[in-house]
Amino acid sequence: MLPTRFGSFTSPLHRPGTDPHLLVKEDVRLAQSLDDLGYDEFWVGEHHSGGWATLSSPELFIAAAAQHTRRIKFATGVLGMPYHHPFLVAERAVLLDHLTDGRFILGAGSGAYQADMHILGIDPATTRDRLAQALEVIQRLLAGEEVTAKTDWFEMNNARVQISSVGDPIEMVVASAATPFSMQLAGRLGINAMSHVAPPWGAIRAGQDIGVDRLPGQWQHLREAAGRAVDRANWRLVVPVHVSDSVAQGKQELFEGWAHQRIDLYKNTLGVPIPTSDAAQEKAFDYTVEQGGIILGSAEDCVRAITALAERVNGFGGLLLSYQDWADAPARQRSLELFARQVMPRLKGQLRGVEESQRWVGDRRDVFVKSNASGRAAQMTATPATEPASDE
Repeated sequence: MLPTRFGSFTSPLHRPGTDPHLLVKEDVRLAQSLDDLGYDEFWVGEHHSGGWATLSSPELFIAAAAQHTRRIKFATGVLGMPYHHPFLVAERAVLLDHLTDGRFILGAGSGAYQADMHILGIDPATTRDRLAQALEVIQRLLAGEEVTAKTDWFEMNNARVQISSVGDPIEMVVASAATPFSMQLAGRLGINAMSHVAPPWGAIRAGQDIGVDRLPGQWQHLREAAGRAVDRANWRLVVPVHVSDSVAQGKQELFEGWAHQRIDLYKNTLGVPIPTSDAAQEKAFDYTVEQGGIILGSAEDCVRAITALAERVNGFGGLLLSYQDWADAPARQRSLELFARQVMPRLKGQLRGVEESQRWVGDRRDVFVKSNASGRAAQMTATPATEPASDE
């Protein structure tokens, strides 16, 4: 199964040093551009510290950006459930569903940055349990139930969301990284899952496993926890994709920005033990690409790599492009356009009729050329039935 839904997973992460106000406007324009290009989804995240990610409320961003778009769906990518009272999450989800005319997806996770948890006084050891507890009651609230619940971090009494969703039930998606926990939670609750193909920093060093081969096992965890038939079409994978003219050009456009983000954000800010030498960085980049943790190259290269990924995991339905500021703005925009124009239609099979028609005509060109030549010869040698009238 090849993916047939495509979107952008946008933290957003921006290299510090640019006016944050301008960057917010830029992110809104990105949503508009993706909408115009026919992408299906725009995922935007929640962060509260670290300098690189300054968007603190994906819900507010979505409410604003949705007014500038027509068809693209918006998702919290992801909302840290331990940071919010579940009743307020459910209420805001329904309100966003109305503000987007039914184009809202509730993406949930346990939180990513321990600094955020420190600011909010949350013990990182509790976040998985909080994620599960929150989703359990949010699911009931979105189904229209009245909920009374009490845990060690939230309480609600006779809680009921006052309005229902616009049309279809709001889709809930839980994010999964390396452990089975979130996939098992998704299976148990009957909600959808999103998996990261590799860590956002790629391979720490060349030769180190980045987790791509564990993805089939991730799906197996969901299926076993569900205890019923589950549809791979509802499984989303997240991976950086950059379309250029060739693999070499794609690397040239991405490498400096990728290496800078690895050192400045993931090593110096968040503490990931990443080697800093130029040689180690380049080897790690090449190895990450080789293992499928970054997809780059021409449209044909990217189609092959995405097809190989689908075969490797036994199929999935949604591909979210991890959108990063690694390349300069013109190269990023060109990549998004090339993906929409040349990669998406190939994966969806939308070019099949055009290609088959061209092949059909090409296979019969000699017959058509001969027939056309015979027709022209007949016209040239034909004798008019009557002579034209004389002017004399």
